Amino acid sequence: MPYGKEAKEELVKLVQGRTLKISVYDTDRYGRLVGDVDGNGVFVQEHMLKKGLAWHYTAYDRRMELAKWERQAQASGLGLWAQPNPEKPWEWRKKKRTKNLYWTEPNSVSTECV
Repeated sequence: MPYGKEAKEELVKLVQGRTLKISVYDTDRYGRLVGDVDGNGVFVQEHMLKKGLAWHYTAYDRRMELAKWERQAQASGLGLWAQPNPEKPWEWRKKKRTKNLYWTEPNSVSTECV
């Protein structure tokens, strides 16, 4: 999705080869763990949100400071917020799943799980 490559590259630079502390505080509806990530004293969510490289997903985390960091990046036009109409990743994935349900390229095999 748009800006996904940049976000992944920054995240890899931030965490690769570092000792990570994961503080799990919830599970999502699919049974996946939800938590905070600390990489050698760097709060990963804060770093990514402040650089405009992540979205604050309020369905599982309503902390005001995360919303504040996202708003600051948005107001400054940083990262994905430099785009005119950035699309939320959960909406992008939903559209992609729906599209794959109804269309595949001729002579291709879809590897998307739906």
